[in-house]
Amino acid sequence: MRRHLQWSIKQLTSSYADGQLSPCRVTEQALEDSVNLKTLNAFVRLTPEEARQQAQQSEQRYQKKQPSSGLDGVTIAIKDNFCTENVHTTCASRMLQDFVPPYDATVCSRLRQAGAVLLGKTNMDQFAMGAGTVDSIYGPTKNIWSEDLTQNNWRIAGGSSGGSASAVAAGLCFAGIGSDTGGSTRNPASYCGVVGLKPTYGLVSRHGLIPLVNSMDVPGILARSVSDCVEVLNAVAGPDGKDSTTIRQPFTKLQLPEVDGLDLQTVRIGIPKEYHCNGLSAEVLETWTKVADLLECAGASVQQVSLPNTAASIFVYSILNQCEVASNMARYDGIEFGHRAADERSTEQLYAQSRAEGFNDVVKTRILTGNFLLLRKNYDHYFEKALRVRRLIAEDFLKVFEASSKEDRVDILLTPTTLTEAPLYKDFSSLSNRDQCAVQDFCTQPANMAGIPAVSIPIRLSRSGLPLSLQLMSRSLNEQLLLSVASWIEAQVAFDSLDHRLEQKLS
Repeated sequence: MRRHLQWSIKQLTSSYADGQLSPCRVTEQALEDSVNLKTLNAFVRLTPEEARQQAQQSEQRYQKKQPSSGLDGVTIAIKDNFCTENVHTTCASRMLQDFVPPYDATVCSRLRQAGAVLLGKTNMDQFAMGAGTVDSIYGPTKNIWSEDLTQNNWRIAGGSSGGSASAVAAGLCFAGIGSDTGGSTRNPASYCGVVGLKPTYGLVSRHGLIPLVNSMDVPGILARSVSDCVEVLNAVAGPDGKDSTTIRQPFTKLQLPEVDGLDLQTVRIGIPKEYHCNGLSAEVLETWTKVADLLECAGASVQQVSLPNTAASIFVYSILNQCEVASNMARYDGIEFGHRAADERSTEQLYAQSRAEGFNDVVKTRILTGNFLLLRKNYDHYFEKALRVRRLIAEDFLKVFEASSKEDRVDILLTPTTLTEAPLYKDFSSLSNRDQCAVQDFCTQPANMAGIPAVSIPIRLSRSGLPLSLQLMSRSLNEQLLLSVASWIEAQVAFDSLDHRLEQKLS
């Protein structure tokens, strides 16, 4: 009945073109499954009327043999921190619970122009501050791979884009849009057994993405295959006059080579020794080693490299994150927009009460810590020093990607994405938000600090039957090679992202 879920986006749109399937039928099935799998809490808001209208328009274009693009009629979910015209955008917070944007984020408008069917908004940690999608006012999101979805021993979906990852993994849509500040797309992709892409900083417009950390935020893409990620990236990437941080040069659409057409003998793979860290599970280490051996056997040059400032990276990320959060959250005062408290005895009291009611403890803690770090007496010691070390971290990557000696230079870095399989909710929630992020973001946040592209791909199942994934990173704007190698690995391991008995969980 849901055979089309096994297809790639290209196969799906081909079936539309030859009349084998219709966008309306696929959209109805997606909406029905989203309701039936409400227990996952992947979506915070479905938009059925809008989705049906978009599907109908797509069907008409196919009947006229005039599809808008390779995404025409493809179902896509949007994380709830991207502005969507006339649709609530809440950041899963009370502060923005009633916010209805009058415009689309650039990512959303480009998807609409491409003919995609936008199913609705997905769950997230409040204001994207988390690594588990457990701090939402709508409740936590569950991982479809959980052994049991009904009891309290289910697995987390990862975060903060856990809603989009869970929806893609469960087959509720063909792709999802997330945001990635320190791994918020790759982390849930790893736990949910899907592909998660963080493009080069500035390749995809941030216009309409409600900011967390402006200097690191990147719109991310979640899909069940690397080729599907490429289809979405080709639709949304490119310069945007509404975002001054986008790369100005025109974007050339990516085209993956055939798996047999990639000559790995010309590819140099680096294994950063610092990523073999405390807390890395034996199964993830084994997976990492096996894929490195797989690449070497196929002719790639595999060598150990050093990124010496990696150990400091998570601390630097934490400092810079909280400093920018303090700045970005200052706009929510209950006056211009956002939740407004009933206490109007004074302007100061209104500000204080609105923010006390609108933010959860995680957001408040980051605001307080960020403002403390930005005090005049602390600015040089914390913020300035963190900026200097961030530069060193970025230079570590430059040294391995652009080394003067060809023997020391690498094209791709291969690392774990997360240190373990998806943890149980009860174990994860027993940790503080700071400890959660320190563990979950260790391998992912350096790419954000350097602005380089990174992709997480699922490799195999653990002994517990949960996905284990690895991460590939490359130099800025090298998505073509990065995703070509990722696609080659994907073909070798043949991981099935839908191998979680979806039919049983729907019944």
